[in-house]
Amino acid sequence: MEKQFQGKVAIVTGASFGIGNATAIMFAARGAKVAVVDWKEDDATINAIKSAGGEAIFIKCDVSSDSEVQAMVAQTVSAFGRLDYAFNNAGIEGESAPTHEVTQENFDRVIGINVKGVWQCMKHQIPHMLQQGKGAIVNCSSIAGVIGFPGIPIYTASKHAVIGLTKAAALEYAQSGIRVNAVCPGTIQTAMIDRFIEKNKLTKDAMVSGVPIGRFGEPGEIAEAAIWLCSDASSFTNGHALVVDGGWVAR
Repeated sequence: MEKQFQGKVAIVTGASFGIGNATAIMFAARGAKVAVVDWKEDDATINAIKSAGGEAIFIKCDVSSDSEVQAMVAQTVSAFGRLDYAFNNAGIEGESAPTHEVTQENFDRVIGINVKGVWQCMKHQIPHMLQQGKGAIVNCSSIAGVIGFPGIPIYTASKHAVIGLTKAAALEYAQSGIRVNAVCPGTIQTAMIDRFIEKNKLTKDAMVSGVPIGRFGEPGEIAEAAIWLCSDASSFTNGHALVVDGGWVAR
């Protein structure tokens, strides 16, 4: 089980911190060679992988830039010779505001990274997987992709769009050996949730009160879900949005 991805190659975007960091490290621990992708380099992820005997490279990439995404995927394949898995995790929360007060700048930035970024990653990842005749992609949505959240309408719209892109791609490539799924995290203990709490003048207790299980999730719990969706253990799972939220949306 620990080396289930031996000889395989994975791309993880937004991999320097939080969920992406946990997923990149977990991929490597299970044998994959990993492209650690982020707009900001942080040595912690690479060091953790290499100190555990894994193999990884860091690639700086703004996923809202098509040319940078294309170069990132090409660099991964050049370095490792193939591409088997992708966790398109990079995303931002943007600013909090009701719909009529959302700025054009905030709209463009959130959609550019959260939606355009996911699409561009798939656009350049899929051709390599088609050549191999097999691959698995997991896109990071959110519980805000399956229910509404007042005060963050553009983030909510972007995460709904990620699920739409996922389902369309899953159907397009189902007979080509490529599975495409999404993971929908709830409130996870990351820097993003800390920023959200601070920006909206909330408390951690107030956020936890919305989680039936009574605590925040950990990045590693989302990593486990993303890893499972990439693995052969989920070989009949395609076009699915897997909610991992401690019961939030079941209320």
